Amino acid sequence: MSFDPLTLRDRLVEKSVSADYGTFVTAGAGITVVGVALFLMSLAGAGSHRAWQAFHVNWLFFTGLTFGSIAITAVHKIANAKWSGVILRLSQAASWFFPVSLVGLILILTVGYQDIYGPMQAALGGVSPGKARWLSHSWMATRLVVGMVLLFAVGWALIKSDMLPDLLLAKDRVSGARRARYDRMLQGYDEGANHTRIYRLAGVFAPLYAIVMTIIAFDGIMALQPHWTSNLLGGWYFMGAWLGALMLQALMMLYARTAAGLDEFISPKQRHDLGKLCFGFTVFWTYLMWSQFLVIWYGNMPEETGFVFARLWGPWRPIGAAVGAGVFLLPFAGLIGVAPKKSPLTLALFASISLCALWLERYLMVLPSITAEAGPVFGLPELAPTLAFLGLFLVTYGLFARTFPMVSPRLAMITLEREAAH
Repeated sequence: MSFDPLTLRDRLVEKSVSADYGTFVTAGAGITVVGVALFLMSLAGAGSHRAWQAFHVNWLFFTGLTFGSIAITAVHKIANAKWSGVILRLSQAASWFFPVSLVGLILILTVGYQDIYGPMQAALGGVSPGKARWLSHSWMATRLVVGMVLLFAVGWALIKSDMLPDLLLAKDRVSGARRARYDRMLQGYDEGANHTRIYRLAGVFAPLYAIVMTIIAFDGIMALQPHWTSNLLGGWYFMGAWLGALMLQALMMLYARTAAGLDEFISPKQRHDLGKLCFGFTVFWTYLMWSQFLVIWYGNMPEETGFVFARLWGPWRPIGAAVGAGVFLLPFAGLIGVAPKKSPLTLALFASISLCALWLERYLMVLPSITAEAGPVFGLPELAPTLAFLGLFLVTYGLFARTFPMVSPRLAMITLEREAAH
């Protein structure tokens, strides 16, 4: 690729606003309609409790992907990363799923509460008064809603600040409502102050992410079995969300080669760098899992071992084995070399396997605590909310792509200049 800075920047600006994610919106809308229809059918039948429980699993999974994707921006800013300029916006687009996540939480805390948290409420009689107050409906709802709104507010402010220099470059390439939105967002824009603001917001978001995601893990997973406690569960959840966001970014990077016309700008080196992150945090997820398991096994306390035993032995054992293989063994073996990280096919394959296994991990963390079934069951009640959440995720991602530049020309120039120099 020839490197004329002015010509290259103009091409990047044009690519940034001409990305075609219509397939995401169209296919996502169709999947959503089918999923919602099947979900309503499930609620009207005997499997209503299973449908709400699967709804909760999907809420945990997609909410994790949303905040984990925003965390990628925060971490890259804190680390002052230069290699990811072409692909960073591809993770930021997941942030627009937040309104769906918030509505999903409200539904969980209202109409779905009894099917999901009924067993917890029945078990609260045997816990301390302080823990019972902590797990009360009103206090749980307050901290979850306030925490998520605060985390998103900081995350969206970070993403918006990161986009403003790109909107300034791209505003003359768009028209109509899109141009009007860019002009509104750019009012009062100051380059120096905005640059400082980006790094301050990133520094705020990172610890807030750990705190709020820990609260989500405690209330969304651990509270379902209130006699079981694990201080490490929060870290395991939010690092699993981070791993899922990296795998999602890998898939979106590969899709953007055609959807946003970025094939010539996404180099094997960039795929290798992202693949190393995917590989590294696959190992780190396993480290957290083993650290949690080892302490519980070694302590051998009945109030702790019951949670693990129910998931790794008996009818749930195949799901536990699938999680271990899909999140660790297969991606570890598949991405340990250099060539598989650089290959679009193998990177996409193992990223897809990891994401599916992370969904199974959320399923395994939730269902044994609350289901009335003797073991894992996959049917229409489980399929319906999964389709609905997947469809809405695709729709919101596509709407972001229709609204904002899907590549940052200024960040991409930094990446491409460094690659050209090497």
